[in-house]
Amino acid sequence: MNTLGVDIGSISTKGVVLDESGRIVASDYLWTEGNPISAVQELLNSLGNLDRVTAVGTTGSARKLIGAMLNATIVKNEITAHAVGTLAKFPNAQTILEIGGQDSKIILLRGGIVCDYAMNTLCAAGTGAFLVAQCKRLGITMEDMGGIALSSKNPTKIAARCAVFAESDMIHKAQTGHTKQDLVAGLCHAVVANYLSNVAQGKEILGPIIFQGGVSKNAGVVAAFRQQLGLDVYVDEESHLTGAVGVAILAQKKAAGQNTRRHFSFENINFRTHAHECAKCPNNCEIIAAYHNETLVDSWGSRCDNYSATTTPPLLA
Repeated sequence: MNTLGVDIGSISTKGVVLDESGRIVASDYLWTEGNPISAVQELLNSLGNLDRVTAVGTTGSARKLIGAMLNATIVKNEITAHAVGTLAKFPNAQTILEIGGQDSKIILLRGGIVCDYAMNTLCAAGTGAFLVAQCKRLGITMEDMGGIALSSKNPTKIAARCAVFAESDMIHKAQTGHTKQDLVAGLCHAVVANYLSNVAQGKEILGPIIFQGGVSKNAGVVAAFRQQLGLDVYVDEESHLTGAVGVAILAQKKAAGQNTRRHFSFENINFRTHAHECAKCPNNCEIIAAYHNETLVDSWGSRCDNYSATTTPPLLA
């Protein structure tokens, strides 16, 4: 029997189907485009026949929403999913560097166990979205960025403290005559410098180091990490799927011994969410409720015991 793992991020949605031996038999990577429900529907269609799937795991920023939608076997945070997925392929890994579209994280592993981690806060200068914006400004594609950066002999020094400073500094340097190659290489180094001084600040980075996330496909950023760390940084060909693989493995373990077929038909199914504030205490928690064919299937967002979806179902809007 097979297992489905889905990683739903703010920018991209990833999915894998693992067979009983943990081998990837189907996978896809597509843009979320602000609609995780639609993205997952498209993802499931692209993965082919899912009749043999007996367990489902979800992770990522929309993991609870999609977990409710798919009646997931397990719902796990990105830290756990990436750690499990990485250790399945690299059991000796000690550091995971991850940079996605709108967030980035570092995970420290010692003896196969997560011992520390950190995620970016408000600054976007160390994320893929920042690189995409600057590529548009320079008139190049993200796919070409790595090759252009590697052709530079003298990367431009660009302020890396925040996205606003980095962008204004890059514009200034371009106006003073710096070449496009040097500017692109400088951007790669700025992203790495921002990541190391913010996300990884105070962390002991030891090898083997695994670099993941969409930005790991940028050869310029990989080279900048290697230069600034003075250590080798490994990028797996399937690094963009690591979170999905990890949560699929967790779902597989949880469902061990069970043989429950899953059905993934969305014809004539109305799945939607509704947000409202609970006024039962000063917390004013924002509750997200998920409805399947107008039936409440799950809710989340409560920070105390005052709200219960079973006793206080939110009003449909």
